[in-house]
Amino acid sequence: MDFSLSEEHIMIRDAAREFAQTELLPGVIERDEKQHFPKELIQKMGDMGFLGMMAPTEFGGGGMDSISYVLVMEELSKVDASASVIVSVNNSLVNYGLAAYANQAQKEKYLSKLTTGEKLGAFCLSEPEAGSDATSQKTTAIDKGDHYILNGTKNWITNGSSADYYLVIAQTDKEKKHRGINAFIVEKGWEGFEIGPKEQKLGIRGSDTHSLIFNDVKVPKENRIGEDGFGFKFAMKTLSGGRIGIAAQALGIAAGAFELAKNYSKVRKAFGTEICNHQAIAFKLADMDVEIEAARHLVMKAAWDKDQGNNYDISSSRAKLYASKVAMAVTVEAVQVHGGNGFVKEYHVERLMRDAKITQIYEGTSEIQKIVISRGLLDK
Repeated sequence: MDFSLSEEHIMIRDAAREFAQTELLPGVIERDEKQHFPKELIQKMGDMGFLGMMAPTEFGGGGMDSISYVLVMEELSKVDASASVIVSVNNSLVNYGLAAYANQAQKEKYLSKLTTGEKLGAFCLSEPEAGSDATSQKTTAIDKGDHYILNGTKNWITNGSSADYYLVIAQTDKEKKHRGINAFIVEKGWEGFEIGPKEQKLGIRGSDTHSLIFNDVKVPKENRIGEDGFGFKFAMKTLSGGRIGIAAQALGIAAGAFELAKNYSKVRKAFGTEICNHQAIAFKLADMDVEIEAARHLVMKAAWDKDQGNNYDISSSRAKLYASKVAMAVTVEAVQVHGGNGFVKEYHVERLMRDAKITQIYEGTSEIQKIVISRGLLDK
């Protein structure tokens, strides 16, 4: 066993840390308040290689491993989870889905533009009546020979109005249930494709979250990913890797809040001394540190499993379940350490607390992670 990072990993982590501090931190409070999508930062993240980290180099990607990816996700998430979720969706869901399952023509047409930041992607699975129950797709794609006609609504779509390419999951044959589901590449601007109002959210307010409406959208047959009926398997396999990204995001939110709390405790005085000298605060910091380190090991193990070609369904669910729980617990305690200042925006921890909650919900709720884990255990 080797718990050390390679020189390359350290270099990637440090580059992400510097980017987060110099590019993301300025303006992060204003972006949160105004729900401003950081368009001006997208190309910068693309130039840094953050939007195509694990994609093959032949399509403009970095060809990096999952360890590199989670290191970047952690560092970005310490400062701005709204920016990091853009990186997560583009890498884990869109790029990975295309790199692993699209054909050569689809990769050449779409993937090569997504990896550089020239174009942005979105993953469209959730619906008003199909969140955790992904088999209950109401969006339909009727086979018309050389094309499909797409109808339905997708909810809570990250990069909803800002993406250029959308991976849309839809039901083609209801009688076949999950075996009748397909995945399609849909482009913004196609006739009948409408973008709904922006969601007013508790956290990750800089993230661009919308509902999408498809009214008789004509999708060429060559835009279907994989064989007929492959869509549900495509979504589940893709989400399994996506959970590693969200676990890393949760880890970063927790780590960022902890760093703020620790630093604050060294300068804030009460009863004649810095509050870190009071056992009540020192023990909080110790508990936070242990929880974060445990979460980091689970996240790294899941990333390592993926890199080794192991089955990572359970390890990714473990990582997301625990890291998201830690994110909530640590950010609440970070606010407590700050006292009244923790309730004030300029100290950042209240935003991290609001951002943490979504990590227990999107890309599979904590309850769904427990289902995945328990089924995996009981099948052995």
